[in-house]
Amino acid sequence: MLDNILLGFQTSLTPENLLWCFVGVLLGTVIGMLPGLGATTGVAILLPLTLSMEPVTALIMLAGIYYGCQYGGTIAAVLIATPGDANAVATVVDGYALARKGQAGKALAIAAIGSFVAAIASLVLLMLVAAPLATFALKFGPAEMLAIMIMGLLTIISFSGDNLAKGLVMAGLGIFLSTVGMSSGFVQSRFSFGSVNLLGGIDFVVVMIGVFAVGEVVSQIGDGGVQPIRTRMKDMVIRAKDIKDSMPAIVRGSGIGFLLGCLPGAGSTLAALVGYGVEKQVSPHRKMFGKGAIQGVASAESANNAAANANFVPTLALGIPGGTTTAVLLGAFVMYGIQPGPLLFDNQPSLVWGLLTSFFIGNVILLVLNLPLAPAFAQVLRMKYAYLYPAILFFSMLGAYAVQNNLFALPVLLIAGVAGFFFKKFSYPTAPLILGLVLGPMVEKALVQTSSYANGDLTVLFTEPLSLGILVLTAAIMAVPALLKRFAGGRKAEATAAAELAVGDAADAAAPGAAPVGATAAPHRSADGVAGTQRGGTGGPGTGGPELGRRRDE
Repeated sequence: MLDNILLGFQTSLTPENLLWCFVGVLLGTVIGMLPGLGATTGVAILLPLTLSMEPVTALIMLAGIYYGCQYGGTIAAVLIATPGDANAVATVVDGYALARKGQAGKALAIAAIGSFVAAIASLVLLMLVAAPLATFALKFGPAEMLAIMIMGLLTIISFSGDNLAKGLVMAGLGIFLSTVGMSSGFVQSRFSFGSVNLLGGIDFVVVMIGVFAVGEVVSQIGDGGVQPIRTRMKDMVIRAKDIKDSMPAIVRGSGIGFLLGCLPGAGSTLAALVGYGVEKQVSPHRKMFGKGAIQGVASAESANNAAANANFVPTLALGIPGGTTTAVLLGAFVMYGIQPGPLLFDNQPSLVWGLLTSFFIGNVILLVLNLPLAPAFAQVLRMKYAYLYPAILFFSMLGAYAVQNNLFALPVLLIAGVAGFFFKKFSYPTAPLILGLVLGPMVEKALVQTSSYANGDLTVLFTEPLSLGILVLTAAIMAVPALLKRFAGGRKAEATAAAELAVGDAADAAAPGAAPVGATAAPHRSADGVAGTQRGGTGGPGTGGPELGRRRDE
């Protein structure tokens, strides 16, 4: 293992590979900031430019674009509430709320730190257990994948805010919209109304840009007189306390992201959503989630980046893409005459380990680039909105068109933007809508495959050990925090009652006779154990006045 790592660094630390690694992460950051483009589009667009390079150099650059886009999407999500890709949807919820409070610098800084820690931890695990984990991931069949999708859907609870009913309505709308087009596993079209443009379905990226970016712009214009955010520089810089408070969230997000990222086809979007949902359930700061919790940004970003690296486990060890971007990268492997799979680690160790060690280098470059620049990026919010809004709308339309390369995306974008305005106006959470759109096709595909595998008997979810374990874990994640909260509330009430009793007993022991007129009310307990109130003044019998004093003297 150590010899392979040294061989990898000898490959990745050459001047040429270092240069293209830097170019890759820089391009990735810029591409990620543009709404709708994302890592998959960025890698696909720039893939032809690498044909003249050595395979290892080309793959290092393309991988740099991949994880550079993860952070670039965060910048857009935090500053203008527009996720560069679906995996940044969870970051919008608390990241943009922090930006509106003038703390965008903190959000971007903790995103960079969380991404770096998660990337390094997941890469160490990737090097140590890639082959065994890939073999274990093959045991996940249709039933297990359906159980994981159910876990993902239940994270709707975490994105619904204070009104679960509205969150469920929005998630239902998202799932309904995801059914438009050709059905999974069949040849019938649904809700296409004879339109060829709807046969492929409604692209969730276009809807996401419309609801978040265009909807936010329309909402701000509708409010009228909105001024740029004015902040002090000290509010833009992250403190050591913020990092300390966020570390548990980063650790949990990294673990969840790595485990889900190892599953073939799971991608990093599901990991970010589940990571955020779990953190909201277990975090001691859960009441701040959705209102600007820095732990929400940390958990989503760490899960996202850990999953992005873990996607290479099935890609390299099995030749099965871990997500959409690694599917494009898998095509690049084939184009260079490289066959991913179990023999790749033995046949081409310098390429594999050179690629893996370049992840360390690229993430260090990202941290060095983005951590000091976080306050500078946040200054975008101080621009006059007369200049900022046209730029947001322009890039939103450009991104929507680039996703489908079809003008039909533009009316969909505008309709989604108007809908986003009304969702915001009537306080309907938009994240569950995108969650339903993203997970809807995945759930349907897993459901069809499970039904076919079990001959229509969905009780297989409870008879397969792995799927049953996932469902039990999901139930525990959802139920245990609520039970602990209720238990803690009961203990707090008991402690409060005991404190009041102690104060009352102390007051009784200190009072020689009647309480003075105008004395403050103090609780006491009578001989028969019934709690009452001792009041000063001239009350009659039983009211705590002189009558009570005479009873004590007797």
